[in-house]
Amino acid sequence: MAPAKKRTSSVALKILMAVTGIMLVLFLYLHMIGNLKIFFGETTFDHYAHWLRTIGEPLLPEQWYLWIQRGGLTIAIVGHIWAATVLARRARRARPVKYAHRPKVQGSYAARTMRWGGVIILLFVIYHILDLTTLTLNPNGQQGKVYANVVADFAPARWYVTLFYALAIVAIGFHLRHGLWSAFRTLGQQKPRGERIARATALVLSLILVVGYLSVPFAVLTGLVG
Repeated sequence: MAPAKKRTSSVALKILMAVTGIMLVLFLYLHMIGNLKIFFGETTFDHYAHWLRTIGEPLLPEQWYLWIQRGGLTIAIVGHIWAATVLARRARRARPVKYAHRPKVQGSYAARTMRWGGVIILLFVIYHILDLTTLTLNPNGQQGKVYANVVADFAPARWYVTLFYALAIVAIGFHLRHGLWSAFRTLGQQKPRGERIARATALVLSLILVVGYLSVPFAVLTGLVG
């Protein structure tokens, strides 16, 4: 009975990972679309940032929507990490014997680096909040001057920030590619043709996300935005 319960629990954890992962992906895409408004100029970008603070008014006080969104994202991130950690520990316990010569694991680079990619992404999220949300680490750090804060953040002299940002976004891309494919499988996609479509879809969506996010810092770095 216990093994059956554990299997059921594992399935529930995988579903939790898939659902929270999809929630985070939707947020990433919406956030990316908002970021791309920087190419329309300072006025448009700062107006968009101000609009985010007023969503829900007058039903909700100013910034309440953002705090509700942050709370939901925090719950999704914690749930995603918790489910991943529990499943990883169970997988290790299921293979307690360590062989001197283990066969090379066949799988994609993304699958083998999901753990480290997740760590890099978590560190990046913390830095990103301190940089462009609380403005603690931002060299400009002016409330309401979002365009100027972004330009100051990715200035050529701060190339190391752009490099870290790029590495983190690429890690997100790898994580997303494998994660989306796994989510499709968890939610019922098992047929060979569907699996090929799922792999291709995950790759395309990941590439779009990476290119979309990297376009902003590189546009600032090269002077296209500034």
